[in-house]
Amino acid sequence: MKPSSTATLKTAALVSVGAFLFTFGMVPLYYIACEKVFGIKLEQGPAGEARVAGLVVDQNRSVTVEFDATVNSKLPWEFKPTQLSMQVRPGQVYEMNYIARNVGDQAIVGNAAPSVAPSTASTFFNKTECFCFTEQLLAAGEERLMPVRFIVDPALPANVQTLTLSYTFYNNDVATARLAGGAHAGAAARTAP
Repeated sequence: MKPSSTATLKTAALVSVGAFLFTFGMVPLYYIACEKVFGIKLEQGPAGEARVAGLVVDQNRSVTVEFDATVNSKLPWEFKPTQLSMQVRPGQVYEMNYIARNVGDQAIVGNAAPSVAPSTASTFFNKTECFCFTEQLLAAGEERLMPVRFIVDPALPANVQTLTLSYTFYNNDVATARLAGGAHAGAAARTAP
């Protein structure tokens, strides 16, 4: 190899490794930026016991929590909250239900993506139990009540009087295909001689 070819090859390798490391490092940097800089809570799991255990109910304050529901156009489901809003006391646990119904002609797996508005207050809204933590399988025509238990942190800034909890349900194509593949394999096994 010519010396210039070797130098070009080394430079290309270093650029490739650098690009890989940069891309790999972007995910944790994104989470840090969202949560620490912009105040957007990205974690989808339940609030830990340590996080909500020491909260004291603020009897002198009431906050309105509004509920919203949307279904992605690729998902043949109906999805709505059982009530549009409720008054809550920060520090107290509440439960609210949504209703989902599969209006399609086959079983489908969906996932709900939650969001809280205003985004700056999302770190003060803690879900302790939620249908959004797991995949949801609904058979054709099935309707299900989907509960969410939550607590608003008493440290919620005083200027925030209203929070909106929104969910968007999406079709989980991979899980639905896996389900359909399992159903076809099971049907083939039952009809085999």
